Amino acid sequence: MQVAFMFPGQGAQAVGMGQALRAAEPAARAAFDLASEACGLDLARLCADGPESVLAETEITQPAILAVSAAVLAVLRERGVRPAAAAGLSLGEYGALLAAGAADLADLAPLVRRRGRYMQEAVPLGTGGMAAVLGCDAAAVEALCAAAKGALAEGGEPAPAGGWVLAPANWNCPGQVVLAGHLPALRQAVALGRGFGARRVVLLPVSAPFHCELMAPAADRLAPEVAALPLRPADVPVVCNVDAEVVREPAAVRAALLRQVRRPVLWEASVRRLAALGCDTFVEVGPGQALTGFLGRVLPGARGFAVGDPDSLQRCLRELDAA
Repeated sequence: MQVAFMFPGQGAQAVGMGQALRAAEPAARAAFDLASEACGLDLARLCADGPESVLAETEITQPAILAVSAAVLAVLRERGVRPAAAAGLSLGEYGALLAAGAADLADLAPLVRRRGRYMQEAVPLGTGGMAAVLGCDAAAVEALCAAAKGALAEGGEPAPAGGWVLAPANWNCPGQVVLAGHLPALRQAVALGRGFGARRVVLLPVSAPFHCELMAPAADRLAPEVAALPLRPADVPVVCNVDAEVVREPAAVRAALLRQVRRPVLWEASVRRLAALGCDTFVEVGPGQALTGFLGRVLPGARGFAVGDPDSLQRCLRELDAA
């Protein structure tokens, strides 16, 4: 049995996340405390009490999700569960580096807080966003983006400097792609989606257009901080989601962390790469179950567990012991 650890990204947050595990497990409490001290936020209180509107602020969401993932990881380690490889969706890549022994939580928590701030500030509120496209293949998604931008041009909508941005931002699994870009272009995609075979195109409740060229200012601001991040060679392969390639050395890790800010997340390809590395069991480490859901679409029949609380932890441990 070869276990892959998968770490969720922004969007997995929910008020109450991680609190049952924190109450039950000293290792989880220690991880929360360390992350809170490092980034200057009371992450346990924010996760426990929210409110949801505050927890959804990108500068808070990112270190909060990392703290929950770190808490789950600490308990899994204490129980002797070790990954053969790791990957994370967007922000989750920082959790994957933690799991692989390439970086320490005390260094990652403040960095991801600033990452969240830079990504939020890269685009004025109300200017950009994201939308999920359900039921389209890759060619249809690309054609839909082109048609949406073309419709704006034909309608005489004044384009922003540099032109309209609309592009795939997350290739999550077969039949599910997330777009990012300017809001008028996204609204055109919603209106035109059925004509390109989409079952639905729905705007997502996010405050910024992540993983597209509109994030270039955030990548520029993050660059010197990633350059200063203390890193070690990873103990196990880390599949970076910008190209689904394995990274282990610090220079390659730094490059991947910067590229992913403004480039699409190739999550489907990343999961397939984990399988190609020999992983046959997949553990989602942190809040939510989205990655486990994607797993079933990417690798039908694959064994996957989402671990975020004491009950799911015990189920996972029983299944791993029985394997």
